Amino acid sequence: MKNITDSFLCLIYWPSAVSFGFDTDILATNLINLSAVLGVLIFFGKGVCASCLFQRLSDLLDNRKERILRTIRNSEELRETAIEQLEKARARLRKVEMEADRFRVNGYSEIEREKLNFINSIYTTLEQFENYKNETIHFEQQRAINQVQQRVLQQALQGALGTLNSCLNNELHLRTISANIGMFGAIKEKNH
Repeated sequence: MKNITDSFLCLIYWPSAVSFGFDTDILATNLINLSAVLGVLIFFGKGVCASCLFQRLSDLLDNRKERILRTIRNSEELRETAIEQLEKARARLRKVEMEADRFRVNGYSEIEREKLNFINSIYTTLEQFENYKNETIHFEQQRAINQVQQRVLQQALQGALGTLNSCLNNELHLRTISANIGMFGAIKEKNH
């Protein structure tokens, strides 16, 4: 949180300082990006139907939510399969323990070593399933966030272009070109 405050203080107290590079503070960067997108949306989106934009955004978010929930359900099914395998492994372990009691005199240490290896392999398998589930959820969340950001930016740009195109008519376009040509001519004369 301190980094966000420092970033804003830097913007407030040193507005003329020019710096270029990569900002590794993701929270401050996201706030700046979000404020830029909202500024563009507000400035250029005056003629855009806000409810349509929010409806499309809501639909996108609902679709992403469904995909994430489906991934979570799949992960839960994998988890249930792992639990079933664990129960089978426990039954097998009980069987191995019964055999260990019979062979305790001859091979107690060897059986114990196999039992520990078997338990460790089961726990390793469960950890792998849990890690896979967590990675899948994280990946789907990141993909959803990226897709929503791209869609919002694309819709904002389309709305801005639509607003600009609807505002420009031939007469205004010709006046703008003439003014710019005159301005460039004045600059050229001033430099010579």
